[in-house]
Amino acid sequence: MSSSNQPTAAHLASVDHIRNNPKFAELVRKRNAFAWTLSAAMLIIYFGFILIIAFNKAWLGTLLSEGGVTTIGFPIGVGVILSAIALTGVYVYRANGEFDDMNRQIIEESR
Repeated sequence: MSSSNQPTAAHLASVDHIRNNPKFAELVRKRNAFAWTLSAAMLIIYFGFILIIAFNKAWLGTLLSEGGVTTIGFPIGVGVILSAIALTGVYVYRANGEFDDMNRQIIEESR
């Protein structure tokens, strides 16, 4: 870019070339579909837990063992947190692999 932070004609042509690349459209479609799928999974897990709290609180308060202090709700709550971490890991793994490869190909084709 020039010193006035205005895009140059070459830069604009490159941007247009990338946006018109069918691989770019495929990348955007795949990435968005994957992100929405993982988001939906997390929402189902989280709101499922909230619904259990709302409608079956007594079950979540059931002790895991006789004389113990840990309830069923504790490992389920930890599972909700771990599922968020796992789903983030799945996204990062795919983003660093397939999505970065597609991005690299698109950039190379635009030069």
